Amino acid sequence: MPVTAQLMAANGYLHAGSVVSLADTCAGFGCIAHLPTGASSFTTVELKTNFLGTARDGLVQCTARLVHGGRTTQVWDATVRHREMGKTIALFRCTQLLLYAAA
Repeated sequence: MPVTAQLMAANGYLHAGSVVSLADTCAGFGCIAHLPTGASSFTTVELKTNFLGTARDGLVQCTARLVHGGRTTQVWDATVRHREMGKTIALFRCTQLLLYAAA
C-alpha cells in the first residue's frame, strides 16, 4: 500500500486505521481462500493490533498467516512492514466467524 496524504493522521504519520484496514483486508482474503466445505462467508468478530512503528512515505506491505482453521472460526496473524526500511510497523491478530447458509 503506498503511503499517501489521504492515509495520514493529523500529526503527519500513517493513520492507525489505515494499517488496521490493510491487515484486516489481507486476513479476510486469506479467510475466503480457506473457507471449509459448506461455509459461504465470514465476519470478523475480534481484532487486535500492536503498533511498533509508523511511516511517513514509501510502501507498506502485509503478510497474513492462518493460525487456526476450524469449522466455526479461523484465527489469522498479520504483520505490516515498511518495505523500504524493512521495519515492522504492526502486529495484527483477528478471529473470523465462519458463516454457513441456512438449511
